[in-house]
Amino acid sequence: MGTIIVSNLGKAYKQYPTKLARLAEWLIPGNQVRHCLKWVMQDINFTVNSGEAVGIIGINGAGKSTLLKMITGTTQPTTGSIEMTGRVAALLELGMGFHPDFTGRENVYMSAQLLGIKSNEIDALLPSIIAFAEINDYIDQPVRVYSSGMQMRLAFSVATAVRPDILIIDEALSVGDAYFQHKSFERIREYRTQGTTLLIVSHDKQAIQSICDKAILLSDGKIAMQGKPEAVMDYYNALLADNQKIEIKQEKTEDGRVKTVSGTGEARVSNINLKNTKGENIKYAFVGQSVVLEIEVKIDVPIPKLVLGYAIKDRLGQVLYGTNTVFTEQIVENLISGSVVIYSCEFNVNLGPGNYSVQTALVSSENHLSNNYEWRDLAIIFDVINKNKPEFAGSTWIESNIGISIL
Repeated sequence: MGTIIVSNLGKAYKQYPTKLARLAEWLIPGNQVRHCLKWVMQDINFTVNSGEAVGIIGINGAGKSTLLKMITGTTQPTTGSIEMTGRVAALLELGMGFHPDFTGRENVYMSAQLLGIKSNEIDALLPSIIAFAEINDYIDQPVRVYSSGMQMRLAFSVATAVRPDILIIDEALSVGDAYFQHKSFERIREYRTQGTTLLIVSHDKQAIQSICDKAILLSDGKIAMQGKPEAVMDYYNALLADNQKIEIKQEKTEDGRVKTVSGTGEARVSNINLKNTKGENIKYAFVGQSVVLEIEVKIDVPIPKLVLGYAIKDRLGQVLYGTNTVFTEQIVENLISGSVVIYSCEFNVNLGPGNYSVQTALVSSENHLSNNYEWRDLAIIFDVINKNKPEFAGSTWIESNIGISIL
């Protein structure tokens, strides 16, 4: 089984003031150091246990790809160590290891042999590799004539032709079409159930939260946070508005989940309740029930524009529905300090049975990147119960009538 242990990992590059200084350090005898170290990654420590799925997130330049290159051995660390057990398959840069002048078939053999697969095994696997990649007659064409999507499909198909103990994937899958992304993630999920350890870098919030057991947030070459995907994603979302000098708070709820509240505090949710049509506060709702989400907002400083956004999230933290008062053309303007604004959001609970939460955002436009007054995750938690609807599967209730004709 595959495990990954990363201890005190760091990466630095030498920076020279001039080209002559670089040449002098190489040629002039002695130990005089003529460079300084530029650290791009420091103090990275984490463990991926056997059969565990871990997602790595962060803005561009945070060090995600550098970290994966060190783990896979394509770049050597400056400090620290990496221990891995089991057979590793990695899909990093698109088409990495493919020779553009060789055919797809020839590249399959080369790449598979680098993964430790024997020639006779490749012979047996080749039809399934071609079928999964769906490149058909292009298999005997030079890779240079492939589109980026075709290269990605073939690379993924080769890397996963035999279930690895450890599967490492960078953002390469993001270039594929929606159909192949679903197909790829279905194979990843299948391998997960069979015990494959997964390390994945992705900006796809839903992919991280639906597949991974844990997430790691990188910021400026260091680990800013690691933990449950929902909590890490909420913290990452708060950091995106960090140029506004916002305050970020995290606290545990009664059920052990991590609640994130961030913002400048110029406006804040002072009270929030889920109510039935009689105006009574409720902790649970029935499938299809009409409810009102009442949100009370306190204004602490004069605000020229206030936008409320809210979203309903499932137990994994994935957004099922979201809207805001920009979309509904209900922006409130010229609020003075001490004002209280009460929003009544009416909707039908067309959700499947389960546990859900509401996320709220108080901003000045349709996103939180310019003025994030307050962003509150897990603002309220409620359950949905199926009381009087036919049994159904999934997280969404849709009124369905099935007609049957026998001819």
